[in-house]
Amino acid sequence: MNRIIIILISLFTFIGVRAQVECEDTCGHVHGIDLSHYQGNVFWETIGDNGHIHYVYLKATEGGSRVDDKYKSNIDLAHRYGLKVGSYHFYRARIPQEDQLKNFMAQCRPSDQDLIPMIDVETKSGLGVEEFCDSLFKFLHLVEKSYRQKPLIYTGANFYDHTLAGKIDSYRLMIAQYSRKEPRLIDGRDFEMWQYTGKGHLNGINGYVDKSRFMGQHRLKEIRFRHR
Repeated sequence: MNRIIIILISLFTFIGVRAQVECEDTCGHVHGIDLSHYQGNVFWETIGDNGHIHYVYLKATEGGSRVDDKYKSNIDLAHRYGLKVGSYHFYRARIPQEDQLKNFMAQCRPSDQDLIPMIDVETKSGLGVEEFCDSLFKFLHLVEKSYRQKPLIYTGANFYDHTLAGKIDSYRLMIAQYSRKEPRLIDGRDFEMWQYTGKGHLNGINGYVDKSRFMGQHRLKEIRFRHR
């Protein structure tokens, strides 16, 4: 009996994981990926040949000094094989905003970007909500001033609901929620993109990769980098 229960649990787990990623092969949404050094060496030619993948966000930096050691090679090769590329920074609220901006700008050069910068917002670093938001907004304003366009914000559905709801309405959003159901934010706001799995598979990448897609009528042109 226990063996049967274990088999059934394993089967439902497998089905659940497949349900999170099957949309890429069965729907007409615009799909993409984001990755970093965690994916190791990537076969970009194979990804470039994948007609389902229309964009990629690459981790460039984190905090005031960390640089992803695969960023330079990843962005060069992604461009070589025809992908639309953007860069993201993992935000650390206790590190001075100016230091984080300098770190990001040293890697994320406007001339290399097809897509607007993305700021990865996942932790308050132990700060209260008000103090954290003051810190984040200062950084977002610095990024907007430097790149002359508002960045895209990446965050989880729960983090948004408990920390950011109603505070970032003027920014485009990529919302992470790993489930079959599309996310519904607590304030009911529309958002552009949904990262629907952190355990996607893709030819050309060993192991897991994050996959996302555009929502509803939203399209890739909404996050294109405006070169002036």
